[in-house]
Amino acid sequence: MIVIVDYGAGNLTSVARAVSYLGYDSVITDNPEKIAAAERVIFPGVGAAGAAMEMMQKKGIDLALKKAFESKTPMLGICVGCQIIMDRSEENDALCLGLISGEAREFFRNMITGNMNSCTIEGKISSPLSERSAGACSCGASSNDKFTKPVDSAKSVDDTKSMNDVETDQVMLKVPHMGWNGLDIVKDHPLLKGIKAEDEFYFVHSYFPVPVDQGDVYGTTEYGIVFASAIGRDNLFATQFHLEKSGEPGLMILRNFCTWKP
Repeated sequence: MIVIVDYGAGNLTSVARAVSYLGYDSVITDNPEKIAAAERVIFPGVGAAGAAMEMMQKKGIDLALKKAFESKTPMLGICVGCQIIMDRSEENDALCLGLISGEAREFFRNMITGNMNSCTIEGKISSPLSERSAGACSCGASSNDKFTKPVDSAKSVDDTKSMNDVETDQVMLKVPHMGWNGLDIVKDHPLLKGIKAEDEFYFVHSYFPVPVDQGDVYGTTEYGIVFASAIGRDNLFATQFHLEKSGEPGLMILRNFCTWKP
């Protein structure tokens, strides 16, 4: 039985329907004992990392997820579930599960790009924290930098421009990052089997994960910067994009998870 974790972050029914469509049984629960004893665990969600962690801690779900991870249970995080597996999130300055070392960081709101293809994965962001937004849609990024380099043409937005709508003659970037985008697979993983270079996935998020160990990064996506959008370690895999909203490519990853034996 696949357990879908209910920690008050929503979007659970659509995930359950996708699993059912693939021919597998699942149950939605917030019971820590059922989560810890599950054959497989999916923790999806939308919303804020701080609120999600508060709910988990209140119900003991955080300890159940850690136990499942230590027991080598196959686990899949989606969207906020991809962020709360880090050590912390900039959103609400939340302490998270710490299953993968790193943190979730917010997209810069004053970043302008005129050429997405010039994006590089080397270097370090040097813009101050004050240049980022204070709120908006949830769903993380960390201090380790390889996957957070702005494009070469990035520059600060004029004070007269909106911090939520930054534009050039070529590209307008909005935060949250919302809509279809690609996935560049940087390392093979059983859950990514069958995914093609042209496949796109659905994103809705203002935060994204950056693991300390770049070996935990399996896929990246470009949106003004290159950021980690598929990460994992051992029996844990997580995507920043919504598998349940990503058509056949999303179902492919879910199908692979349902038979994965890490």
